[in-house]
Amino acid sequence: MKLYRFLSEEDTAAFCHKVTEALNKGWELYGSPTQTWDHAAGVMRCGQSVVKEVEGTYTPETKLGAH
Repeated sequence: MKLYRFLSEEDTAAFCHKVTEALNKGWELYGSPTQTWDHAAGVMRCGQSVVKEVEGTYTPETKLGAH
């Protein structure tokens, strides 16, 4: 099955670490990164989609971060 996750975080090193951790767990970048201004929090937010092919059958209970 193919899994999809959208990683997001404030525009700090924490975002880069989150994406780097996913890549080192076998996830692959999917599409371009994105940035947007969070008016409520007053910060920039970054996002990146990642995908991964794994064994098994998807259910809504699948823990995406566990893969």
